[in-house]
Amino acid sequence: MDAATVTPPLSLILPAYNEAEGIALAVAEADDVLGACFAQSEILVIDDGSTDGTAAIVADLARTRPRVRLIRHGVNRGYGAALRTGFEAARFGRVAFTDADRQFDLRDLVPLTLMTARTPIVVGFRADRQDPARRRFLSWGYNVLARAWLGTGVRDCDCALKVFRRETLSHLMPSSRGFFVNTEMLANAARLGFAVTEMPVAHRPRLHGASKVSLWEVPRTLRTMARFWLKTRRRAATPTVAEVFAARLTTGAAPRPVPAPRFSTADGPPVARPAPLQESA
Repeated sequence: MDAATVTPPLSLILPAYNEAEGIALAVAEADDVLGACFAQSEILVIDDGSTDGTAAIVADLARTRPRVRLIRHGVNRGYGAALRTGFEAARFGRVAFTDADRQFDLRDLVPLTLMTARTPIVVGFRADRQDPARRRFLSWGYNVLARAWLGTGVRDCDCALKVFRRETLSHLMPSSRGFFVNTEMLANAARLGFAVTEMPVAHRPRLHGASKVSLWEVPRTLRTMARFWLKTRRRAATPTVAEVFAARLTTGAAPRPVPAPRFSTADGPPVARPAPLQESA
């Protein structure tokens, strides 16, 4: 039995800002993988106010690749805002997102999506991260702080390969417009008691474009974390009974007033990967 016969329908969100150099390859690879591994799927490219022709390239691809949908922001609104736009437009019961820099092997979406049959949120962690040493160090420090301060509970908060059940995602819609979005969503998931599973995913060196994250983001991110922490403390250490009841009701679980978030790690994918794909021209 091949993966496409058992994987549930998937919506893949692909935020893009000034990614003209590599967006054609990113979209083609996503379309090829989803076409081979999922019986039903869609790719929502959210152009976040690009000024370099990214949207025009995606529009041309969408004419010959029916899974591809282009949604445009008139101005740059930020990574978190682009994700929210995609989440709200997604049509299928499983919703995933990744970045347009092609640093992830999208065939890993198969085991992540299958795992959502057991837990409502499945997140990747970069088992052999292919980023510069300084970036890895900053990420390590950030994850330690996010776990201790905000209770995210995962080792690689900002890994851009995550899959959600759609009904769970409806309770986690981000308000952050920038890169804090991953932390916000995972901290709120823990606060509401949603189970999260981590799985190892492959990671590649960046070949196109430039990272939108810089050292200038560090103080801004720390301020954002502090504001978020204060906000959640004002709302109390645990969510209200009404919040938990609504979340549990829509996900089919019995409501409970005090959440008990669960985090687990799957050491390996539960299914074999498909054969390697040829890179699109």
